[in-house]
Amino acid sequence: MGKIVLRLDRVMADRKISLNELSEKVGVANVNLSKLKNGRVSAIRFSTLAALCEALHCRPGDIIEYEFDSDLSN
Repeated sequence: MGKIVLRLDRVMADRKISLNELSEKVGVANVNLSKLKNGRVSAIRFSTLAALCEALHCRPGDIIEYEFDSDLSN
């Protein structure tokens, strides 16, 4: 089975936006955005995802990707 990978760090770098600035725009605590940025979460609220997309002018697929399992024997 593959896995979900968060690419928030890449989108933030592309937009040249800091964690503090994004936190203010989205209304999510720095510590929670840091966990998202570093992929240390197991879930994300749709309202948070929508706020991130609005602030970063992107689509959910820019932030969240699905990586297929490299084991093709299944």
